[in-house]
Amino acid sequence: MIKRLIAGIAFFLHAAIVVAQHSLIVEVFNENRPMVGASVRLSGTAYSGQTDTDGRVHIRNLKATTYTVAVSYLGFQPQYREITVSDDEQIRFSMERAALLTDEVVVQATRATENMATTYKNLSKADIEKNNLGQDIPYLLDQTPGVVISSDAGAGIGYTSMRIRGSDGQRTNVTINGIPLNDAESLGSFFVNLPDFASSVDNVQIQRGVGTSTNGAGAFGASLNIQTNTLNKDPYAELDNSFGSYNSWKNTIRLGTGLIDDKFTFDGRLSRIRSDGYIDRATSNLQSFFLSGAWYGKNSLLRANVFGGKEKTYQAWYGTPESRLTGD
Repeated sequence: MIKRLIAGIAFFLHAAIVVAQHSLIVEVFNENRPMVGASVRLSGTAYSGQTDTDGRVHIRNLKATTYTVAVSYLGFQPQYREITVSDDEQIRFSMERAALLTDEVVVQATRATENMATTYKNLSKADIEKNNLGQDIPYLLDQTPGVVISSDAGAGIGYTSMRIRGSDGQRTNVTINGIPLNDAESLGSFFVNLPDFASSVDNVQIQRGVGTSTNGAGAFGASLNIQTNTLNKDPYAELDNSFGSYNSWKNTIRLGTGLIDDKFTFDGRLSRIRSDGYIDRATSNLQSFFLSGAWYGKNSLLRANVFGGKEKTYQAWYGTPESRLTGD
């Protein structure tokens, strides 16, 4: 009698549990077309699955409660929806494509990688900003291996030069966004014409020895590849001021619109650098500007950069000996 009573109670309990369990059908579509392989997750359960060829998943043995259904698919915006399961239910999701905007990728043949037989050093924007106090680009590269710098005025402002592994500027290929900067006649690069250009630079790569080049023998001794600013998604305005020895001043204004309508960006910079110099009669008065505009398409990028500078430096080289001044 007791066994029959226990069996009856167990039967009714099992029946109650079966009655209390429900199922949920999740449909995932895009423009009325079923999406195969969409990921479906159900909060509060261990369930995680993918839709079949009909864009459906069938989830069984659910308790009567409220769940959050999460649906995701690569290239589409994930969706979340709450549903209260009190009976066998069915829910449908209509997925929308996601607009994923990333930083621009510039493919440059002038850059060396870890698999190339070239000795190189990369400097990030953070590395450059740490030492950018108004001195020319050679002074910002002073602590990199194989680089020796010099300054006519003695303070790193005005005419500066550098040697990489003993090769002078005529044997160093300098490119800005892949475009050669070297002078067509002297083959050298004059950074005095680009004061405070480092404030508009995103990264720099220095290649020591023979490396990749866009203008032939200019890279016999070394290569210096400079890439200017890339995408700034948010609007910004910056004012930088620096003061140093020998009455050296740097004033920089930087402005940017951020991304407009997910398509356009505009950036600008104005700079002024002045210094009395370490050497007598070696003053420098430098101004420069940098303008950049870009259009971002779905699979393409169009960017225009315009920059220039004006310099006025007093003669601090080719000193005349006193004997010549007094004897002639």
